[in-house]
Amino acid sequence: RHRSYTLAADELHLTQSAIGRQIANLEEMLGAQLFRRTRRGVDLTPAGAEYAAVVRRRLDEIERDTVAIVSRGRGRRTIELAVVPTFATHWLIPRLPRFAQAHPDLDVHLHVRTRPFLFQDSELDAAIHAGEGGWPGTRSHRLMSESMQVVCAPSLLGRRKRLRPAEMTTQPLIQMTTRPYAWRRWYEQHGLAHGADTSGMRVELFSMAVEAAVAGLGLALIPDYLARNLLFCKALVAPVQEEPTLSGLGYHLIYPDAQDQDGVEALHAWLAEESRIP
Repeated sequence: RHRSYTLAADELHLTQSAIGRQIANLEEMLGAQLFRRTRRGVDLTPAGAEYAAVVRRRLDEIERDTVAIVSRGRGRRTIELAVVPTFATHWLIPRLPRFAQAHPDLDVHLHVRTRPFLFQDSELDAAIHAGEGGWPGTRSHRLMSESMQVVCAPSLLGRRKRLRPAEMTTQPLIQMTTRPYAWRRWYEQHGLAHGADTSGMRVELFSMAVEAAVAGLGLALIPDYLARNLLFCKALVAPVQEEPTLSGLGYHLIYPDAQDQDGVEALHAWLAEESRIP
């Protein structure tokens, strides 16, 4: 990482010669040269770069597992929770202080996952996922339905305060890659036909859709919990006068079918209660 024996020695509280001996022993054991000397110090060989990338992941896992064991030894429990990023940032995290107050011995660690995954191939205990439910080998508890709101930059409206239904079919759309037919569903719900309801700029995250809308790139269809503050501070406006519409999806707490963990049960009970609060 440092490409310097001196900096590595300083970080590890060893001498530079000790670092050199350890690297020489490692290269002899592997039968491969990991470093080559340059005028500015040392640099990784291709074999060294490949080995470093693999080993770094393993060392990170050891560090994480060590911290978890130390935390449990101090009477603390942890939940490794996968989350969809926008929901976590704008709905879950602002509420987590109440969970911490109710469960002071339980730490929730958040990891971003936007698509289904195999729990057995991860270190995760549970997930909050946006979709129609769980996937094979899991239990799923629906927390709430997803309500969507159409937003855009004020500049897109010009002097108008609202768009007429016919005008809604002429505006550029900002698409979410995880919801490729969201706009088609919205237009069908409103009795409108848009010949290009799956076309337009595509983004991966709702936060990106918001920034694209603020930049005036088109209409965005975003969750109501995200739209409220943006509409209140007038960063965005609602081009149509309507109540938020249901997307057909929901937010679910999902965990392995065979898992029996008190911490996840406590989180489920708390989420079920919080989801009733607007």
